[in-house]
Amino acid sequence: MSSSSAPNALHPTVLAVTRRIVERSAPTRSAYLAQLELAANRKPGADRMGCANVAHAFAAMPDADKTRVTGLDKLKIVEEKGANIGIVNAYNDLLSAHAPLQHYPDLIKVEARKHGATAQVAGGVPAMCDGVTQGTPGMELSLFSRDAIAMATAVSLSHDVFDCALMLGVCDKIVPGLLIGALHFGHLPTVFVPAGPMTSGLSNNEKGKIREKAAQGLVGRPELLAAESAAYHGQGTCTFYGTANSNQMLLEAMGLHVPGTAFINPGQDVRQELTREAVRTVLGITKAKRFAPIGRVVDERCIVNAMVALLATGGSTNHLIHWVAVARSAGIVIDWNDFSALSDVVPLLTRVYPNGSADVNQFQAAGGPGYVIRELLDAGFLHPDVLTVRSGGLREFTAIPSAQANGALQWTDAGASKDESVVRPASAPFSASGGLKLLKGNLGRSVIKVSAVPDDRHIIEAPCRVFDSQEALHKAFSANELNHDVICVVRWQGPQANGMPELHKLTPPLAVLQGKGFRVALVTDGRMSGASGKVPAAIHVSPEAAAGGPLAKVLDGDVIRLDANAETLQVLVDAAVWDTRPLATMPADLRAANGIGMGRELFANFRRNALTAEEGACTWF
Repeated sequence: MSSSSAPNALHPTVLAVTRRIVERSAPTRSAYLAQLELAANRKPGADRMGCANVAHAFAAMPDADKTRVTGLDKLKIVEEKGANIGIVNAYNDLLSAHAPLQHYPDLIKVEARKHGATAQVAGGVPAMCDGVTQGTPGMELSLFSRDAIAMATAVSLSHDVFDCALMLGVCDKIVPGLLIGALHFGHLPTVFVPAGPMTSGLSNNEKGKIREKAAQGLVGRPELLAAESAAYHGQGTCTFYGTANSNQMLLEAMGLHVPGTAFINPGQDVRQELTREAVRTVLGITKAKRFAPIGRVVDERCIVNAMVALLATGGSTNHLIHWVAVARSAGIVIDWNDFSALSDVVPLLTRVYPNGSADVNQFQAAGGPGYVIRELLDAGFLHPDVLTVRSGGLREFTAIPSAQANGALQWTDAGASKDESVVRPASAPFSASGGLKLLKGNLGRSVIKVSAVPDDRHIIEAPCRVFDSQEALHKAFSANELNHDVICVVRWQGPQANGMPELHKLTPPLAVLQGKGFRVALVTDGRMSGASGKVPAAIHVSPEAAAGGPLAKVLDGDVIRLDANAETLQVLVDAAVWDTRPLATMPADLRAANGIGMGRELFANFRRNALTAEEGACTWF
């Protein structure tokens, strides 16, 4: 049962945040919609484009498909033309989450033909695995791969012969990149098609314990590799609630999936039928001429719904960057103040690793996104009156899909929570507020994820140790130099410095220090993984050190106070001393090596043009 018998009125804070976003975005959103209208009101590509253009576009198609898409058969118009679906595919078989996408295009084409339509793979986009590149030079390409994916999506759709589109992708930067690219073709009806999580292996808690033992030298490489391989063992998304799975939760709350698609495992029979349903869904929008292109679906209310869903589930901190960039792509301007205001009132409804012990399969079994969306709708935290890819609106996304004996899909209400240690009703949440906080002070603006941090660690005050790289911190840890209360400052890790890599490799040593009873925290202008957990970390500090931010002033021994309750981040240095202290510059060896090797040279323009983390680290403005 729902936590309430009828939906409540929209929460006043949700309404107020939405209104200020609408007001702030009015000029840019109006310009975006005007451009969308111009593109939407043109003739279809096969009619609008020159004959040579059309012939090139469809030369490789089977003859029957050519007839469907052009309506021409041996110089005769034989039938009404069918819609042509553009498929943008992030398939590769390096990413476990994306390996199942290999065969999706063939399935999509067969289903499209059943409905008098055609489908073409418009293009492929790059997709990198942060789990592979963590702690390596390749990780410095990670954040900007999002914008490269957006650009590749635009190149794919620029052939301009499509009536609608399907986006095939799942993981960290891939979904935001696909979404940014798709929004630049906002006139197209668009549905996102995931592949689902891998089945559960070694639990995330057990994996974390082995990592901490390895950091202390208590187990060797064979034991660590065996544990990691038991956790990451097959096709599908990693099972912790990091950035990839947060992507899927947000897409459900935005109404851009077939309802309930997010966390169905790749091997389940219903998985293929949901992909076929994605074809039927996008064609349904196109054929019915129901004006729900992606640029209309993703409006200010839709963006707020995504923010609420992130906060209610303790999702990835990466989305405080990515969804700012997504919103900008639709002419919508949001900032961390908006996230902070919503976090103060949105209840935390889930405990999924790293915010709990359950993985996403247990989350799905307990009720999953459908349960959370229903609870948030009924409690007045989500806008119900939004466009989605389905005619029934957001309420359709509160149901769980299954396959009947004949293979047909059916959806049933999520019902009561099957496990209240994993998901709870809005009337009895794990916490009355969301899991993210905005910190402000003389060190700049930053964010902290507190949903997994013990309450007694929400305030840390200690002398700091300043590091210019994550490798330097690891070296100090190995030399037993950090066995005391300490706040570790790791700088020169922002978008302009080196592409803002995730610093997830710092989690095990810091967790070891915390486990010894020391009061420790991390302060950085870099990112942590979407799976960052129990160690307090003030991340995304803006402005970054490389842009003259105050982290460049900090010296070893300065006392820093991180207070998540008061939402402050302060260096406790006399104001007169602090104001006159000079800014350090990036060390010469770092500067000389920055951006060299592993393809990083190709991303120099991205680093030069990147906006701040709070502005989405966008590179195209």
